[in-house]
Amino acid sequence: MNSKDGIQEDKNANEKKHIGGKAGKNNKIKNVIAVMSGKGGVGKSFVTSLLATGLVQEGFRVGILDADITGPSIPSFFGLHGPVFSEDKKLTPLQSRLGIKIMSMNLLLPSPDQPIIWRGPMVSKAINQLWEDVLWGNLDYLLIDLPPGTSDAALTIMHSLPVDGIIMVTTPQNLSSMIVRKAIRMAQHLEVKIFGVIENMAYYVCPICNTHHSIFGISHAVEVAKAADTSILAKLPIAPDVAKLCDQGKIEDFVSIEIKNALEQLISQKDSYNSNKSKNGDPFKKKG
Repeated sequence: MNSKDGIQEDKNANEKKHIGGKAGKNNKIKNVIAVMSGKGGVGKSFVTSLLATGLVQEGFRVGILDADITGPSIPSFFGLHGPVFSEDKKLTPLQSRLGIKIMSMNLLLPSPDQPIIWRGPMVSKAINQLWEDVLWGNLDYLLIDLPPGTSDAALTIMHSLPVDGIIMVTTPQNLSSMIVRKAIRMAQHLEVKIFGVIENMAYYVCPICNTHHSIFGISHAVEVAKAADTSILAKLPIAPDVAKLCDQGKIEDFVSIEIKNALEQLISQKDSYNSNKSKNGDPFKKKG
């Protein structure tokens, strides 16, 4: 281990890997975006699911790679259950009602409540296999739902997968914003672009008087976005009805104006980023 700018990093962390895998030649994915926080319980899987739903409703071909190997939520949100079809050691992702392609470790287990008790290297290997051995086909966007933390899983994704950038998810609590800033520093240290910040559970709107209440305290989204040198894509309100939809596997029925507006910003920013990258090389990477 070594320390650089106060960041403890594996000595092999900067060795980029180019992977193809068993299904690689069958896959053409235009944009790979990770949804990250560093903090658990902020709603990364929820935000990932809403972003995917919004993208597919706009006519894009979308997939979700659930990289939370030991605590997956994505299949439940979409009402999906295994088994997954496999042929020649290639896996076919399940599809949601709207056509979102989804692959998660929980879809490969004999029982959804069976725990995965693995050390870091096994988790990293599993993430690589969910990328390499899955028949994603042609996708406009693949969203990767990251687990909490800034260690094995996040490091594997940022170095082994061709991630274009990250969306950071936070909540108003000061503790949450502090942990998210750790994830921001990791992304900056590894030179991965941050496309924007989404603050979940930002406020609650009273259905009677329409007053906004800051249930979890004052927002720190501006501070988080400033630390990430990016913009706030959305502040999502607490919506009691969404919990029921998630439990029923019907998250695609939830309509979020905030997510729609966030996607307009993201798509515009991503198109501009891709254009600059094709003309001048990756503008985010350090030269020399």
